[in-house]
Amino acid sequence: MQIGTAARKSGVPAKTIRYYESVGLIAAARRESSGYRAYDDLDVQTLRFIQRARGLGFSVRHVGDLLALWQDRGRHSAQVKALSKKHLEEIDAKIAALRGMRDTLEHLVERCHGDDRPDCPILADLAGLNGVEIVK
Repeated sequence: MQIGTAARKSGVPAKTIRYYESVGLIAAARRESSGYRAYDDLDVQTLRFIQRARGLGFSVRHVGDLLALWQDRGRHSAQVKALSKKHLEEIDAKIAALRGMRDTLEHLVERCHGDDRPDCPILADLAGLNGVEIVK
């Protein structure tokens, strides 16, 4: 099948498929006599695997690691679990950072009067003024 069909069946855009080939995440597709890329059902399954892993936030590098483990029938599930656990810890750290950002912004929004006065604690904080106003 050509790239458009593989894209439709896998749910991965053709441009992204070409990107995955360029970074070595998937092997370069064989070429038909016409020069078009040719894919098979295993390629589509691999693309779905990649899409699902990316949807869970795995980096391209880690998706490559997961693909290698998936393709290695002699793998140990402990390797997959360790990689996934590390990713889960990274997600937890990002969530904590986002919560901190949210709490800070919520505090600033609560302090801002939101009226027709020019003073605004949100802008002061962004400027690093901590409530100190600079007069021009």
